[in-house]
Amino acid sequence: MVEYTPEDEPLELPGRLERLLTQAELPLEAEAFYLGRQELYHRYAEVHLGNRREAEDLVHEVFAEIMADWPALLREQRPEQVAFSVLRRVVRRRLDAEGRLPHYIVSGPIARLLRAAQSQLAVIPSDNGLYPAIAGLPPRQCDVIILRHVMGYPTRTVAAFLGLDERTVDYHHRKAKERLRVALHLPPAAPSRTTEGPQ
Repeated sequence: MVEYTPEDEPLELPGRLERLLTQAELPLEAEAFYLGRQELYHRYAEVHLGNRREAEDLVHEVFAEIMADWPALLREQRPEQVAFSVLRRVVRRRLDAEGRLPHYIVSGPIARLLRAAQSQLAVIPSDNGLYPAIAGLPPRQCDVIILRHVMGYPTRTVAAFLGLDERTVDYHHRKAKERLRVALHLPPAAPSRTTEGPQ
């Protein structure tokens, strides 16, 4: 383990990890595990959180949890997968607690592609105005229509891309179809047997 002298920069680690790394001697393999995955975990967290400092703090929290029960991790058949699942869970918990979507959805490549597609649809000529109507949908509804109908992805894939539950994707899909129906002056769809209620 690296020893620090008082002249060195103080470590700014969250409490549990600081205690683990400075007060306890971790086994060499635990240190190697930490050092070997630290950058990958930082990058993963940063893609989700959108901020390097916040990602580093979160990853320290993750490693504190992993190191707190290091012997149990070593007994796992797939310790890499178990450790990564801790990272995923802590990231998801942070996003849920803050009520926000992953950064890659809000401003990442997928979001940029969807916004570009929405802009392009607005200028594509169509006899019935479908493409401009799609482009005029609220962003989340437009994303669902583009991913499902223009790009052909199934609901499960759309949900994964957008970081939403499949039922939420279905909700946005229904709302988008209704907005399009109204915008294009189409008659309401006939009720299906499943929505009519008891006969």
